[in-house]
Amino acid sequence: MRRLLGAVALITAVPLLGACLPPSPGGDGASPSPHAQRPQPIPTDCAPDEGDHPKRQLRGAWIATVRNIDWPSEPGLSADEQRRELRDRLDQARDLGLNAVFFHVRPTADALYDSDLEPWARYLTGEQGGDPGYDPLAYAVEQAHARGLELHAWFNPYRVGWQDPDLENLAEDHPARRHPDWLVEYGEEGYLDPGNPDVRHWVGDVVLDVVERYDIDGVHFDDYFYPYPAEGEEFDDDRSWRRHGGDFDSRAAWRRNNVSTLIAEIHGRIRDTKPWVRFGVSPFGIWRNAESDPEGSATQGLESYDAQYADTRAWIREGTVDYVVPQLYWHQGFAAADYAELVPWWSEQVAGTGVDLYIGQAAYRVGEPDWRGADALSRQLDLNAEYPEVGGDVYFSISDLTGRAEEAMGRLRADHYGRPALPPAADGAGERAPDPVTRLDAQRVGGEVRLSWEPAEGARFYAVYRVAGEGDDPCDLAGADNLLAVTGAGEAPAFTDTDPVEGPVRYHVTALDDYRAESAPSPEARLSSR
Repeated sequence: MRRLLGAVALITAVPLLGACLPPSPGGDGASPSPHAQRPQPIPTDCAPDEGDHPKRQLRGAWIATVRNIDWPSEPGLSADEQRRELRDRLDQARDLGLNAVFFHVRPTADALYDSDLEPWARYLTGEQGGDPGYDPLAYAVEQAHARGLELHAWFNPYRVGWQDPDLENLAEDHPARRHPDWLVEYGEEGYLDPGNPDVRHWVGDVVLDVVERYDIDGVHFDDYFYPYPAEGEEFDDDRSWRRHGGDFDSRAAWRRNNVSTLIAEIHGRIRDTKPWVRFGVSPFGIWRNAESDPEGSATQGLESYDAQYADTRAWIREGTVDYVVPQLYWHQGFAAADYAELVPWWSEQVAGTGVDLYIGQAAYRVGEPDWRGADALSRQLDLNAEYPEVGGDVYFSISDLTGRAEEAMGRLRADHYGRPALPPAADGAGERAPDPVTRLDAQRVGGEVRLSWEPAEGARFYAVYRVAGEGDDPCDLAGADNLLAVTGAGEAPAFTDTDPVEGPVRYHVTALDDYRAESAPSPEARLSSR
């Protein structure tokens, strides 16, 4: 994420439906469908022309908790105030047309959830270890899912924080306090030593504790592996290097192996525990420059391979991540790191691998030189559309989307988010057939159409479709043109079409399961003209 306290990388600012019911009194109800029969899957050979509106696309925003960047607005708020602010953030994400949030649950080797392993984060109460009186992650998952939003739990694997105030005020049960030999102080910051196998096992246990206990959709790491370089500083991992580096020709290769081993182990443990939980990383936007490696990009900036020992390209090739979100926080035409150069480079890296590519977008830079105009973000997505490997975007951060980037986000939504999108499916979704919705009711009430349906077993989300006209082509549901909404799964699922079309129309609902696999459509609920 965006680097804090003025620490910057070398090139520019970087962070970081059954039969229908009869009409009810006062409403124009759907007539029983003559086509009611066993639901058939949406055909896979329709080849819809998706254009700028793909049916599946990740549209996310980071919700940063470190230093109260996005939430909560300040430490020490009451539980009710924190919950209200969190609901507001999730409402913003939904209203912006997003379908995922990346919620910062472990900012400085502490927890924004009820943990027996690490203390409560100080950003909740003002004191590390202070109990906020509720479980923020449990509440965030519940509220995100109710709005049809995925929630990816965002962890910093190694960062402990800044000297002042973090290292000076560690709680007694903080892992760096209980295991002082794990801590490496580097400049103004402290990190858990990636070269210590005990640290690697600890981080894996912390992540898997969340995977096991919370109904999250993904696990997410950002770019904090080994620290960004600080002039005149050396990362003091001599003891770990002496003990564990004997099989390596260089300390750099050993450090890269330390990080890659962590990534592979966590990916494997998630797959063994909840294979529908997707694991992804948001690295610094440059892997290596072509000047250093002919396989690198035509850039001249800090290289995450050599500076942070993050070999993201190897993780893609080895399949130890499910998705990557490179932080491409530079404008098109920037000489040192041209967005128009990096999008095709990353697209080439994921092509044919099964690893999904989403682009990290710098909403926080809107308004700066070269980031001005209502199309400051939309023009980035215009370029993305030329590369089919790009499966979505994630914005840093949600505060900026409703602040400095509000106008740009409005333009982006008009240009690119005109239709909703289903979230990308997890590996294994293609082998599944979720239970369909078997009964759907649609009724006109005033100027709205109110839909309700029987819950489907195992539904995580629902997709609502509206098709105008008299036809019944099943391919009408294959693309995004008729996708009306993605909603949460509750005990009494419902949706209100507040801007219905004139004339005859039919509605369908499908269920998405844990893997985000889509069921066959419900029987139609058909309405005649007004």
